[in-house]
Parts: sequence; structure tokens; C-alpha cells
Amino acid sequence: MNSVGRPPVRQMVKEAVQQMGGECSYPAIKAKIRSLYGDGVNDSSMTCSIISGAVNHPSRIHYNENKKPRIADTEYDYLFNTGRGKVVWYEPEKQGVWEIAKATDGSLAVRLADGVGENLGPAIQTVEAVSDAYGTFALEAHLRDYLAKNLPKLAGDEGTLALYRTDDRDGVEFQTDVGPIDILATGNGNFYVFELKLARGPDSALGQILRYMGWVKKHLAGENHVFGVIVASDISEKLRYAATQVPNVRLMEYELKVDLHAVSLGT
Repeated sequence: MNSVGRPPVRQMVKEAVQQMGGECSYPAIKAKIRSLYGDGVNDSSMTCSIISGAVNHPSRIHYNENKKPRIADTEYDYLFNTGRGKVVWYEPEKQGVWEIAKATDGSLAVRLADGVGENLGPAIQTVEAVSDAYGTFALEAHLRDYLAKNLPKLAGDEGTLALYRTDDRDGVEFQTDVGPIDILATGNGNFYVFELKLARGPDSALGQILRYMGWVKKHLAGENHVFGVIVASDISEKLRYAATQVPNVRLMEYELKVDLHAVSLGT
């Protein structure tokens, strides 16, 4: 089917989920859309519409329609994440009323709206707190969002990095045809692809980041350079050896620090 006359991708996603009913995986939604509208619908556009439309997906705040605090009761709020890569149609009477709220540090967070509708408990800070299945995903998301706000200074590079932005979204969990890039940044006209590993960085991360770098080179960078940065709590020896043969890829390790302070019970 020719793209002329097609509805917006967001509407295609809505139609597919409603026709399928029940819990749907991302691949199943995309297959349904292609059966209705042909193979020409862009894969990453479908992924973006699913993420941005899911009221409890922490990454939805990186899309322009979700960059202001609001209750999730608009045309942009129609899915609910039931697990990583799976959604159902959003029904506030079942899943509660969700919102995009501003945290004390000024950042946006996805949470249950406190004291709205049938919500009985206190506000839940993020979707991952709802289910243990999101535990690791929560930590990955927090690490990713922190680094996106505090892009590191890379040795040998002049100037600072800035988050890549398009008309409708920013470079956090940037969707491509070969998978989502954790963080996409720019500096001095060049592109920087960040791949984050919550624990140890395996050597397989090199193939993954090269795939993303290749996509960025073809579709965005043109004659500019593309660099890859793998960030992990511990870079494996195998990855260190592999990276010596790929000059455009850099390795970085992070450390987390937690300070505990006694709380005074006096008045």
C-alpha cells in the first residue's frame, strides 16, 4: 500500500492492538500493522509509537508529546506495559490513572497519579516498581537517564557532547531499524553511540554497538565520524582485547556510590 492515504503510525498501532485484543508483543503488533497497511511501514516508527503511547513506560518522556507534566488521559495515552516488550490496551479502571510528573530535581518521571480516580495508594515513582520483572530494567533506565544528563568528557576530544535531537524526540533510547541506541549524542559534528551494560561488559557488546554505529553512519552522519562508547561496571578482558582492533570504539567503567546517614528521631 502506498504511504499516501495511510493514517499516522500512532493510529495504526491503536487499530492493531484493538483488533488483536488482550496482551500483544511488539513483533505481533508490527506484523498486524503490515498485514493491514503493507510492508512499507517503518519498523522504528512503530516501536516509537508503542513506547510513547504506553502510559507506564519510563522512556515515553523522551518524546515531544510527553515532555510536559500531565495526566495520561489524552489521545497519546492508550497502551499499558505488562512486561518488557508486551502491552495491553490501557484501561484506567484496571491499571490506575497514570501521569507524567515533575520530580524535585526538575526531571520528568512516569508514575501512578496520587489521589486521582481509583488510585488508592501513594504515587509510585516509576513503572518498574510495579513488578519485580522490571527490576533490572529500572536500574538500566536510571543509569541511562543519568548519563544522558551528564554526558562524559571523552579523552582526546575537544568540546562537550550534547544529546542528539530530532523534531519529535531526543537521543535517549533512540530507535533505529537495527535496535534501540541507549544514548545518541553529537559533538563537533560527529556522532557518539553509547551502549550501556548494567553489570559486566561482554565482548558481544562490540558487535552490538558496531551495528548501531553502522546505522548512524548510513542514515545520519554522512561524511562525519561515528564513535562508539561502551559503558559498564566492569569491562571484561575479552572486550578489552577486541576493542584494540576497533579504534572508533571506546570503553568506560562506571562506579556507583551510596551514602547512608543516620536519621535523628528527636523533635
